[in-house]
Amino acid sequence: MLLTRILTAAVLLPLFVGGLFFLPGFWWGIGLLPLMIAGAWEWATLAGFRNSGKWLFCTLIIATTATLILAEDNLTLYGIDQTIFAGSAIFWLIVVPFWLKRGWQVRSSTVLIATGWLLLVPTWLALIRLQVQPWVLLSILGVVWVADSAAYFSGHQWGRRKLAPSISPGKTWEGAAGAAFAVALYYAAVWNFGFGPAAPGQGLTAALLVAILFPLSIIGDLFESSIKRQAGVKDSGRLLPGHGGVLDRIDALTSTLPLAALVVSWMLKRV
Repeated sequence: MLLTRILTAAVLLPLFVGGLFFLPGFWWGIGLLPLMIAGAWEWATLAGFRNSGKWLFCTLIIATTATLILAEDNLTLYGIDQTIFAGSAIFWLIVVPFWLKRGWQVRSSTVLIATGWLLLVPTWLALIRLQVQPWVLLSILGVVWVADSAAYFSGHQWGRRKLAPSISPGKTWEGAAGAAFAVALYYAAVWNFGFGPAAPGQGLTAALLVAILFPLSIIGDLFESSIKRQAGVKDSGRLLPGHGGVLDRIDALTSTLPLAALVVSWMLKRV
């Protein structure tokens, strides 16, 4: 399984990085749409929608992203993108922790549609907005990827105490601690190699952002695990060999990228 995961990543990562650096913003957004649509189908399946409901939800995601693409010039002018990012941040920082703590088993189609929208659309928009600084986006993605990998290996090596046994029995406090240590080392390396914030005073903001993104990445992972547990499945799909579905790969990104885009845009305005 590990070899399959590595091979899949070896194929997808160069495509992703190539698109990130060489595609114009419009085509970068278009290129990400198939993954978002696949994620929308997976979410609709987890939510228990019938086929007509799945198609309707996918249509909603396509219609929203198409509107955002066509209205791109007005998004920043009227603060629409910032509003979307702020709504996502409120959802992940306030609503989801309470959701997980209470162990909600949500069956309302309206709530599930709104939640799926909040998972997918802000993440897609954040990837577009952050593409203007590809190295910054890669650095932010690195926080999530390093945390995920370090938690996996340190959890398997030293994991004893369960982090959230009723949601994801495989996650441990030792794995989280190993991930935190690895993220700290990663951020120090990124800073020393010159990819940290250049403007005076931004270093503390960037460090605080990383400190928030790390636990948020765990929350995003746990939230998707809770939805899969409610649906009675192990993976959100089978599109990515060794990884499961699209949602299995972007779960931590849905909770981190919109907040990162919000903070980075604020930092750029202050330069």
